[in-house]
Amino acid sequence: MTNLSQLSWLLVALPTAGALILLLGGRRTDRWGHLLACATVLGSFGIGLALLTEMLGRDGEDRGIHTHLFSWVPVGALHVDFGILIDQLSICFVLLISGVGALIHIYSTGYMKHDPDRRRFFAYLNLFVAAMLLLVVADNYLGLYVGWEGVGLASYLLIGFWYAKPVAAAAGKKAFVSNRVGDIGLSLAMFVMFAGFGTLSYDGLFGAVGDAGPSGLTTAIGLLLLVGACAKSAQVPLQAWLFDAMEGPTPVSALIHAATMVTAGVYLIVRSGPVFDLSPDARLAVVVVGALTLLFGAIIGCANDDIKRALAASTVSQIGYMVLAAGLGPAGYAVAIMHLLTHGFFKAGLFLGSGSVMHGMNDEQDMRRYGALRSFMPVTFATFGLCYLAIIGVPPFAGYWSKDAIIEAALASGGTRGWVLGAVTILGAGITAFYMTRVMLMTFGGERRWAADESEVSAERALQHPHESPRVMTWPMIVLALGAVFAGAALAIGGRLEHWLEPVVTRVAPVAEHAHAIPAWLTGAITLGVVLLGVAVAYNMYGRKPIPITAPTDVSALTVAARKYLYGDAFNEEVLMRPGNRLAQGLVAVDDRVVDGSVNMTAGLVAIASYLVRRLQTGFVRSYALTMLAGTVLVIALVMAVQL
Repeated sequence: MTNLSQLSWLLVALPTAGALILLLGGRRTDRWGHLLACATVLGSFGIGLALLTEMLGRDGEDRGIHTHLFSWVPVGALHVDFGILIDQLSICFVLLISGVGALIHIYSTGYMKHDPDRRRFFAYLNLFVAAMLLLVVADNYLGLYVGWEGVGLASYLLIGFWYAKPVAAAAGKKAFVSNRVGDIGLSLAMFVMFAGFGTLSYDGLFGAVGDAGPSGLTTAIGLLLLVGACAKSAQVPLQAWLFDAMEGPTPVSALIHAATMVTAGVYLIVRSGPVFDLSPDARLAVVVVGALTLLFGAIIGCANDDIKRALAASTVSQIGYMVLAAGLGPAGYAVAIMHLLTHGFFKAGLFLGSGSVMHGMNDEQDMRRYGALRSFMPVTFATFGLCYLAIIGVPPFAGYWSKDAIIEAALASGGTRGWVLGAVTILGAGITAFYMTRVMLMTFGGERRWAADESEVSAERALQHPHESPRVMTWPMIVLALGAVFAGAALAIGGRLEHWLEPVVTRVAPVAEHAHAIPAWLTGAITLGVVLLGVAVAYNMYGRKPIPITAPTDVSALTVAARKYLYGDAFNEEVLMRPGNRLAQGLVAVDDRVVDGSVNMTAGLVAIASYLVRRLQTGFVRSYALTMLAGTVLVIALVMAVQL
């Protein structure tokens, strides 16, 4: 093993050190703290590139780099070593997290320039990157769990960064609690792993489940892992927190809720592929969750006027595509990762673009108060537009290669299931085209609505003077836009990503080996036709007609439901919160009436006994003499009775 391989731990150590220095250094680091934060993440990206170069110089089966650091938990039968695993799967995530993370750090130096707590913000960003890197490079589930919890903590701190705003503080708490539900699923999965197979390491578990074959234990592990993935990746029914998470600074949305954190659930499922491969029921559950979430997020995106929440709905939907693909097993793992990587480029670009728009619009987030910004923000318009073309799947942009591959894999699953999943994924593509075209037209098209009539405009809106963002913000957007254009072709042509992942996840079979319901070329044509139809419908509604500044109230029931996030919060309140409250109230009643009641009854009996005993202690000698006489007479009487 080379010295470089032995230094793989620096991937996590560098951003961790940056976070500690900024948090412990306090105000003394204000002037240069943001530069240190950027440097540490760029350092991790550089190490990732060096490791990738070393891996490319090896044969396929020998590319994995496993570094044992120390024995972590040597307790009885539980023996967990702490190590770093750099293989074909984890290096993809390392480069995505550190590369996109570095761009977002650089962008944030401009976006957060005037925030008095900028140092603290960058400390939290470093903490998040460190935790996410640990999550994907750990060589066992316990190490993954530590990174998993670290990501949850960092997201709570970043979502609620502006804690003085009640809505931001509440959003942070909501995200934290929602993710705790998923964390319980992941922790229970680890308990079952150890109880059933005696190991928490990847190699040990995968070997054990392979030897044991399909079993109820394997299914239980798969379903519990899915619970963890649902929370972290904002999948139905644990998706509601992601919309409120938009209360955090926009770079947080780009880093956590677009490119990295919400993809952790997809990583967990793909990494645990050998478990899901042996459990058709668990895989079916993954597919159902992904399909429902795909449509769920897309419908919500059609009715949101807040630009960040519309993009958040898009994230929910796109992660649904990835989860659905991962649920297809060996036929879908590689395409799920491909869409994850392309999504990291175009969705981060879209979020940074929305932040650029807000930066130039006095933090206004309502798209109904935008309009005609293409002339005032040409770079933002161009980069946002390229990412828009990527997400709706227009060839040859990145989303075309990855999303169409998922649609083909869904159709190739065969039978009625293939038809249903194919229809769902194609319908989702059409809805995506509709709501993303709506975002483009409401933001950059039409006439300006931010100051259409200077005589009637409010004082708040009069402060809006749209302008392009500084270069420190636009250059990261340009780099991400280039990724949105070229990343898909670079990964897909020649099956590069599939071949690269082959030793870690089972490679997707050639299209000809699948029982396609319809030819692949016709699938692509139908999908593109549906996408163009979605664009046309959106243009007819938002490009040819004036857009009112206030949202219309005379709308369909579906629009009302979409504005309320399809009642996700109401569902969670009725199914989870209220039963939980009633259970807590019942336990309080048991505590008050049974536990406290028994204690109080015992105390009462002691008090009564004490009162009676106290009555015997009068303090009068004559009373004591009379008692002694009575006792003596009683004893004599008993003795005489016995003798008789």
